[in-house]
Amino acid sequence: MRIIFMGTPEFAVPALEALHDAAHEIVCVYTQPPRPAGRGKKLQPSPVHKTAERLGIEVRNPTSLKSAEEQQRFAALDADVAVVAAYGLILPHAILDAPKHGCLNIHASILPRWRGAAPIHRAVMAGDPTTGVTIMQMEAGLDTGPMLATVRTPIEDKTTGELTEELAELGAQLMVGTLIDLAMLHPVAQDDAEATYAPKIDKAEARIDWSRPAEELVRQMHGLAPFPGAWCEIDGERVKLLRAEMFEGSGVPGEVLDDDLAVACGSGAIRPLRLQRAGKPAMDRADFLRGRPVAKGTILP
Repeated sequence: MRIIFMGTPEFAVPALEALHDAAHEIVCVYTQPPRPAGRGKKLQPSPVHKTAERLGIEVRNPTSLKSAEEQQRFAALDADVAVVAAYGLILPHAILDAPKHGCLNIHASILPRWRGAAPIHRAVMAGDPTTGVTIMQMEAGLDTGPMLATVRTPIEDKTTGELTEELAELGAQLMVGTLIDLAMLHPVAQDDAEATYAPKIDKAEARIDWSRPAEELVRQMHGLAPFPGAWCEIDGERVKLLRAEMFEGSGVPGEVLDDDLAVACGSGAIRPLRLQRAGKPAMDRADFLRGRPVAKGTILP
């Protein structure tokens, strides 16, 4: 097939590589323009951009697809299908309709649950037992198009970062299989009555409120890891808690219950497993406490 690939972050890279390895003709890659990154704030191409260049594929990174000129350039590629994975731009009708088989999206949830920008974060934070990937025929609405294929996986104690890597690989293989079977697949309409929405993560959601139940806080920490990272203050320093486990204990919310950093919550308690100080790499609890012990009886704000 002649494919236009549209994606930007690491999540989209396995799909681009899998389609290339499956001997499809990827005629062009669309991705977000380079952004300032790092200490020097130098312009850095997206992960998909770097991968496309390595594979020798033409890259385009328009800031918008609304102009007639950009839409004509897109249509002139004469693609059989466009594959979209976390691209980051709204696709106008003219773009959606240009490929012979339209635009197919790799969405990181089992639709119609968690339509929107942050489906993996929201699934983890909500305590969903499973999530997965849906291949969807795109239309003008927000993740409302008919579904062509799904695959599921248990969430268990995975963080958003770990789950993102897993779903990226599952989505890549599911898309390859979907394109093989495309002529035989029957799109299934979503049930809008069952839809839930996954808004973009607000940094204000990252502060840990120790008055909440321990189970909710563990889900918050796992759901916001590695970015933006759930955080609290320890001796006036902001520290991210990236992984934690439940702990048998109780006390005043925010009270450190032992010298191994068990912390009381509104109900129950948690013990951090991975922490990250500002400007430092993430580390295990033992390494963190070796550098800065936290005494039993300390109250974390």
